[in-house]
Amino acid sequence: MAAESYVERLPIAELRGAVRTVWIQRTGEAPYVQRHLPTGGAELHFPVGGPPQLLGPLTGPKVEVIPPNTTLVGVRFHPGMAPPFPAVLDDLLDERVGLDELWGCTAERLAEAVASAPRGPEAALDVVQAHLLQIFRSAGHLDPLVGEAVRRLMPWHPIEIGALAGHLAISTSQLRRRCLHLVGVGPKVLQRTLRFQGFLALAQAGATPSGRMGADGLVGLAVDVGYADHAHLTRECVRLTGVSPSELLRGGTNQCGCGHDHSASYKPFLARRATAPLRP
Repeated sequence: MAAESYVERLPIAELRGAVRTVWIQRTGEAPYVQRHLPTGGAELHFPVGGPPQLLGPLTGPKVEVIPPNTTLVGVRFHPGMAPPFPAVLDDLLDERVGLDELWGCTAERLAEAVASAPRGPEAALDVVQAHLLQIFRSAGHLDPLVGEAVRRLMPWHPIEIGALAGHLAISTSQLRRRCLHLVGVGPKVLQRTLRFQGFLALAQAGATPSGRMGADGLVGLAVDVGYADHAHLTRECVRLTGVSPSELLRGGTNQCGCGHDHSASYKPFLARRATAPLRP
């Protein structure tokens, strides 16, 4: 019986400012239960031979049953860096939408190109990335203010939302409105999501806790990204993933509980830890 597989990697260099990771997933002879977690960004899913879909930014877990013998290529965007859609992202929050509803015949042609890629899913992923590169080049620059807000909401140097708005020289209501439209959630929700992503990245990379407050193990990593204690981490983990931290991480270092290797996603995320701005 063919086994389920998932191979994640960095996008092509020209897309790394907008795309966090790309992947190829194959299911075996049985359906596969996939638990999607909030990352702060939207995703595009292209099942080879099927209709492509947008998975909007998530505020909690979304469980999907992927049919057997399915091959899927996917793209995960950084927060606030999704390509242009006719709807603002807060209208797509926690939604799964057919890409044809957003891009019309362009999505249909792209699905056909993915299905007919001559060298299988590797070539299909090349097709998707080339199309996204063309879109971004035509669309021009993404909102630099939102990009800076996302950068400063990373967990490595926590910042208060009012201070962030002041640094950006806008009001807190303007900051919230722009984040809702381009990220899908307000800055506080995004900050909580990125904090959990930071914890997950440290845990899966096998990082050593700093020892702040005398905490070690997973609790030490949780303290390092801003959680008050184990109970705080557990509440947030259950809210965002539907399971406890120990259940989510039962796969061990560099793996989630389902056994997938997400190092291509988390290593660049952790790299920002060294270059993150100090709070103003």
